Amino acid sequence: MSVLAVRGARPLRRKPFAPWPQYSAEDLERLVRVVESRNWGGFPFPNTWAREFGARFAEMHGARYGVAVANGTLALQVALRAAGLRFGDEVIVPAYTWEGTAAAVLFEGGVPVFVDVREDTMCLDASLVEAAITERTRAIIPVHLAMRFADMDALAAIARRYKLVIIEDCAHAHGGRWRGRGAGSMGDLGCFSLQTSKLMTAGEGGVVITSDPRYHEAVQAYVNCGRVGETDDYGIRLVGGNFRITELQAALLIGQLERLGEQNALRRERAARLRAGLEKIPHVAPLEPDPDITEEVMYQYVFRFRPDQTPIHRDVFVRALEAEGIPCEGRFYESVPRSDLFPATAEQFPALAFGRAEPVDYRSVRCPVAERLAYEETVWLPHFLLLGSEEDIDDILAAIEKVATHLEELEGVDAGVKGVSRTGRSRLERDRAW
Repeated sequence: MSVLAVRGARPLRRKPFAPWPQYSAEDLERLVRVVESRNWGGFPFPNTWAREFGARFAEMHGARYGVAVANGTLALQVALRAAGLRFGDEVIVPAYTWEGTAAAVLFEGGVPVFVDVREDTMCLDASLVEAAITERTRAIIPVHLAMRFADMDALAAIARRYKLVIIEDCAHAHGGRWRGRGAGSMGDLGCFSLQTSKLMTAGEGGVVITSDPRYHEAVQAYVNCGRVGETDDYGIRLVGGNFRITELQAALLIGQLERLGEQNALRRERAARLRAGLEKIPHVAPLEPDPDITEEVMYQYVFRFRPDQTPIHRDVFVRALEAEGIPCEGRFYESVPRSDLFPATAEQFPALAFGRAEPVDYRSVRCPVAERLAYEETVWLPHFLLLGSEEDIDDILAAIEKVATHLEELEGVDAGVKGVSRTGRSRLERDRAW
């Protein structure tokens, strides 16, 4: 008789986990006040709640200025425009991230240059960055991924040496601190997403923070249809768009901001219990602690599946864990140059061919660490699993142990994703030929 739910047995977990997003009576009252005011949009800019949220959010992260915008990808676009990105300029990005990090560069007329990530942090490998710099390089976008930070000191030293702008992608790092400094405050500009799954959300939305008043003026102009912002010290004039956040969203974000510290503390407490349990389970391993993170935040809790210890593919393991009632993903992010969501060509983005004998062809780009993490090793658990009880964490651990100790039942299970066979073995060599 089968033990695993993926083979028809009873799932270990049937009840739901903590709901997300979360809201309070105060949030509803604030929304009613906005509705009754009939002032629902983003103009005048910044509107009342949007102004308060931007200022408080920036202060929390150690920056002087904060501007809320329509979404996280747009936040990156706004930052790139404020930093003076020109058509054909190159921007270094990590290969292991959401496709939107690189897409923002394309949308602004730039050329993403992919660099591999570190094994331990899953973030941009600073030791590989200098080799990727050319006379066209304008900026670096490090991504603080899942529950880890990029090495901002090493990247800052490179940026100073080559006169590059650093734009932090902090879509996963709300409230986090690295070596005592807030996420988004260590580079020239920092960008956050407020999409539904993030640690703070208004359904959609984003934030750009900076301590540079010139960048701040440019951000305001680009977001607000080119209009002069709250100050006009630098005479910045550019063609902008309506990228403002609405008052309804901003009103929700006030409550999200006020709950963030308490929620992040609870996530850390539950994550410690999860880590201790994972260390005792075969075929999996938690990430190593990072002593440079002085305030850890977890957009997703990531642990490693050990493909070197079993012929079963990670994606089959994930399917079995989901069948036990535990929300999780393996290919949460892919290596962007290989992703079906990044079919970038010079026909759509002429900057990829500008001034080049041959256009950039991302199909030939290989980043082996990013590929191994994306397609073979990492398992991603959504952050709301950490907002429940200790019993919730114990159920997660019990489900992982149940699957990990009955891997023989997964032989022949179809992962249901491209590149993984019904035997549960990887078609990695075929994948690398895509």
